[in-house]
Amino acid sequence: MSKEQLQAILEVSAQFPPPGNATPAMLREWFEAINAQTPIAEGSMIERVNCGPAGGDLIRLPGCDESKLIVYFHGGGFFFGSSRSHRVIASHLARAANVPVLAADYRLAPEHPAPAAHDDAFEVYKWALGRGFAPQSIGLCGDSAGGNLALAVAVRARAAGLPQPGGLVLMSPALDLADEGASHHVAEEPPLLTRGLMELFLSAYIGAGDRKSPTVTPFYADFSGLAPVLVHVGSWELLIDDSRTVVERLEAAGVDASLKVFDGMVHSWQLFAPMLDEGMSSIEEAAEFMRSRLR
Repeated sequence: MSKEQLQAILEVSAQFPPPGNATPAMLREWFEAINAQTPIAEGSMIERVNCGPAGGDLIRLPGCDESKLIVYFHGGGFFFGSSRSHRVIASHLARAANVPVLAADYRLAPEHPAPAAHDDAFEVYKWALGRGFAPQSIGLCGDSAGGNLALAVAVRARAAGLPQPGGLVLMSPALDLADEGASHHVAEEPPLLTRGLMELFLSAYIGAGDRKSPTVTPFYADFSGLAPVLVHVGSWELLIDDSRTVVERLEAAGVDASLKVFDGMVHSWQLFAPMLDEGMSSIEEAAEFMRSRLR
């Protein structure tokens, strides 16, 4: 584990805390500025596309396999984040998989409460099917809230009678919105994502609504018949039990599911690639999974 790399990143991050008493717009601007400093994959070609209510960025590298597509849903607690803030993950995933990656945007809370983000994500999948991609040639991926959206799209597709994608990769997925997992209640909270920040996100997106509702989380869904799933999570994050539990439930439903815990890694550490070895390793393993599953 690259302890020195991660420690250096966390020390730099601590020098740029979020603004106090900030509006959602101010927090989004802060988040975008922080992530804009991370280099994307060299040679990335980015095209803005109208793939749903909020659009998205289609990222290609020269010579990529245009017959396949990975849809990437960014994290940010349904509150901030964008296709731009997560270009480091999407572009390096496109490079490693040799497949175009659609970094999808979706409407954000509190301006657009639940289930706006989930509705938008489903529309993006329908857009991909409508563009002529075979279902087995489409991969769904996302980190944090985006991991929630990726799994939710697969569950909703099955319920709607639509075909399953070729595979799903969930990175630090935020699924246990009811806050029931033991890892959510540790005495010393890990960095970056705290319970207080989670509560801010969920209050903005769900409000007084049911945090176990299938409109906001697939955590309690029937998983039978879903596409193969790979889950990556860090050992040093509040949401580790979300990943452990969802893989157990997927396997119990007969789904080909696997979990890898990255020792010492924090929430959505892939955002720190290529400055963090484990960040790039996670992206490259996700790409390898997609190469093996997409047809």
